Amino acid sequence: MKFVNKKDIKIISHYLGRVMQALGAAFLVPIIISILYLETNCIIGFAITSALSLIMGTSLNKAFKDTDNIRLKHAMAVSALAWLWASILGAIAMKLILNFPLINGLFENMSTWTGTGLTMFTNVEVLPKSIQFLRSFEGWLGGLGVVIIGIGVLIRSGTAAAKLYKSEARDERIKPSIVNTMQKTIEIYVIYTIFGVVLYLLAGLPPFDAINLCFAMICTGGMSIKNANIGFYNNEIIYIISMIIMILGSISFPVHYKVFKTKGKAILDDVQFKVIILLIVVCTTLIFFSCKILPTDALFMVISATTSTGANCISSNQMMGWNSVGIIILLLLMFIGGSSGSTSGGIKVIRILTTIKGFEKTIMEILSPEGRIFKLKIQNKEITDRNVKESSSYIVIAATLILISWIILIANGYNGLDSLFDVISACGNSGLSSGVTGPDMPIIVKLTLTFDMWLGRLEIIPVLVMLRGTLELFKPSKKQRQFINNIISKVNPYSKKI
Repeated sequence: MKFVNKKDIKIISHYLGRVMQALGAAFLVPIIISILYLETNCIIGFAITSALSLIMGTSLNKAFKDTDNIRLKHAMAVSALAWLWASILGAIAMKLILNFPLINGLFENMSTWTGTGLTMFTNVEVLPKSIQFLRSFEGWLGGLGVVIIGIGVLIRSGTAAAKLYKSEARDERIKPSIVNTMQKTIEIYVIYTIFGVVLYLLAGLPPFDAINLCFAMICTGGMSIKNANIGFYNNEIIYIISMIIMILGSISFPVHYKVFKTKGKAILDDVQFKVIILLIVVCTTLIFFSCKILPTDALFMVISATTSTGANCISSNQMMGWNSVGIIILLLLMFIGGSSGSTSGGIKVIRILTTIKGFEKTIMEILSPEGRIFKLKIQNKEITDRNVKESSSYIVIAATLILISWIILIANGYNGLDSLFDVISACGNSGLSSGVTGPDMPIIVKLTLTFDMWLGRLEIIPVLVMLRGTLELFKPSKKQRQFINNIISKVNPYSKKI
């Protein structure tokens, strides 16, 4: 029995078309920057890219209108393909404008959209202003979610919106309606963005720098318009503002909403926020005393790793010059990540807590009298055995992905610790680099890290569902197998049937 048929393709194509329309509109925005800075060739490149997505999206949307009974498998396929298409669009724009290699462009744009921050550019300061803005803008939109933008703009409330919302590894709701949830999320996101831009302007940054830097910080993406990243400014006020915005980006959107409703009290009740602050305090202290570096540098790098922003105030060489304690702490922080329902990457704090609770339950059931039942709770919310199983399974799958990718990098001649650092950074959508990432990497390494960023942002399952569904399409039906077997038996009666 085939699990993917023509009707599934129609449903996926219809909703993918809608998201492609939204992406086409998004690529018109950098044209404004191109006009302001008189970058004519950039205008043409963005216009072609936008038109391509709008035309293809509209064609798919109109051609396939049989969209009844959308299921989670359809939504996950749409989500996986939408993120891939967004990255391909960015690669096309960079090819048209910069003649940038498509593989490098795919890596770069997957990194920007997923909020990772690893880059193929050796000198970002010489790029056209509109390309610099594109990298920041893609990260800012990616912080919300490619498919979620389509929900908020083009898709009405209902089953379709709910399935698509869940497909991007989001389950928390601010409002009963998914569309209303997204609208409120966008509202909060825009308010924080404006707040951040104003703070940077007051700190003395030029408007272009303030906008791009805030985009990169609030989406916990870390893509900078400066080669030295935040370290370019060498200004503790800028560092402090950036750290505040990174932490804001790592907090769940529903918690932000509750903070507005309770005038700040709700933040103290959020267990993920408390764990994040605890990790920041403990890890900063350990790195400060073990690595003997400036306290501001230690704090900044710990927050950057914890929130999976990947911004840095010191160079990769300086960071990798720390002792093993400091590097291992950063690795663990990038692996854990921030809160679920935020713009942060990583495993997410709630999964770590849920898995620990599962271990605790297993141990207590062994120690306690037979028949005693233990109920797990986190923040007064009951945790089921299924929650524990899902969290622990995800951690195992993520660790397996990291191991396979690490082996690929080592097989291509990279140092063990350096390659592990960049693999975890890519899988956790962090963006801190040991220096491995760059345009000179072999194609297999570029594709591996691109794949890691894609899976990491969508939390693995949607991409695997899409890939498995693609294989299912090419699986012969019962009639096709019978027909092939008949032909084979005539040619060679002793051959095995398929």
